[in-house]
Amino acid sequence: MATRRAGASGDMDLEALMAFGKRLDKRVGSWSYREVLAESLLRIRNKQGRLVKLMANPAQKEFELKCGQKNIVLKARQMGISTWVAARFFLSTITRPGTLTVQVAHTQEAAEEIFRLVHRFVENLPRDLKHGALRRSRSNRRQLVFPALDSEYRVETAGDANAGRGLTIQNLHCSEVARWGANAADVLASLRAAVPPEGEVVLESTPNGMGGCFYREWQRANETGYVQHFFPWWMDAGYRIKNDGDLAVLSDDERRLMKTFGLDAEQIAFRRQIKNNFGERAAEEFAEDPTTCFRASGSAVFDTAKIEARLQALEAPLESRENGRILIWLPPAKGRAYLMGVDAAGGGAGGDYACVQVIDQASGLQCAELYGHYTPEELAAQAARLGREYNDALMVVERNNHGHAVLAMLEQVEQYEPLYRDRRFAGWVTTVLTRPTMLERFGAMLVTNPELFQSRRLLEECRTFVRREDGRSAAAEGSHDDAIMAMAMALAVRDGVCLE
Repeated sequence: MATRRAGASGDMDLEALMAFGKRLDKRVGSWSYREVLAESLLRIRNKQGRLVKLMANPAQKEFELKCGQKNIVLKARQMGISTWVAARFFLSTITRPGTLTVQVAHTQEAAEEIFRLVHRFVENLPRDLKHGALRRSRSNRRQLVFPALDSEYRVETAGDANAGRGLTIQNLHCSEVARWGANAADVLASLRAAVPPEGEVVLESTPNGMGGCFYREWQRANETGYVQHFFPWWMDAGYRIKNDGDLAVLSDDERRLMKTFGLDAEQIAFRRQIKNNFGERAAEEFAEDPTTCFRASGSAVFDTAKIEARLQALEAPLESRENGRILIWLPPAKGRAYLMGVDAAGGGAGGDYACVQVIDQASGLQCAELYGHYTPEELAAQAARLGREYNDALMVVERNNHGHAVLAMLEQVEQYEPLYRDRRFAGWVTTVLTRPTMLERFGAMLVTNPELFQSRRLLEECRTFVRREDGRSAAAEGSHDDAIMAMAMALAVRDGVCLE
């Protein structure tokens, strides 16, 4: 393998470049041909400002190993992923004829910095290659054209709503997507429409709050077919400081990190320093896990410390059905009474979820949960089946919106009798008066009795339930609150909250 690395930087004509282009994705042992070519041809400035070979660091190597056709990268700051993706796509551009690479940055300054990086790749190529097969016909502030290959590398900014329109893009790199601004979704849609099915896409960013385009893309990655890559700060070997001897007493969190991820004393000392310097933003700037790094875009409604502690203590459900859409923690017991909160949805795959929460009436303990995209007819059938299983549980169905259809199916088709009713009609109505009360009661239960709640889905929703600028409490942009509302309804009826 060493011979291949050395030989790559010698005289190389167009035919040799194209031969490398066909093998870029091939691996030999722990190396890919792309890594070999990068080390042989490309130069970067390191953090000390010296011009050095581009040798993949641990995060870059892991990305290269797991990279798919469509990728989304969540990372701590300065992990080198933008540099590696730029190099990855640059090598494709100069070895595969007819390639258009477009790299999109969040600001003008960032675009210029990326272009300096790519321009440095070109300027430090071997002289015979730079003035031969890779002679450029045009080079401006954001564009490199290689006429012998009919290939081009462009750098753009996310401020252009028409980005990508009229182009066919083989490689698309969208950098710092979480900071693209209010029209991010429209820009991203325009760019992705320009990528053919065989093209490659990388969306990468440090986190920037719960909500927004990047957060939604990360949450939906399994549905959209994107490979998720997460790179915590400790993957950078430089993120450490000399231990000054004050680590005699470790917190539970520090001990967990050292045991689980093998962090040493110098990394823990660095972690303490960044927490002192960045405060609440430390979890965002120096991400440690792909959940807590997304800070809420607004004031959290529920006690986040209690939620985090409960999430750490959760145990696996006793039973999982319907590919995880129905989870059972406590099966029905003879003679026990149960309540069910039912939050309906339209049933579309891209919209809100329908949710059913089953609780023990006497204790309030969460026993089971249904959560998924169901039509009103499907939800009524599933809820009736679950209700009968739990000793004909009293079912509390929100009759706002799609709830009317669910109630009709329960009464007329399923003939389910134990339905919660107000003085006139079946169902619960969520209003500007009942909503705050039911949410406050649920929040109080989270604080006083967090052990009652077993569902990770429910607690994850609680994390992203925020108080917006207009004072209204709701799920952060791109998040959901269906599990919360179903649970809050069940608890409200259990506690005797009146509709009027």
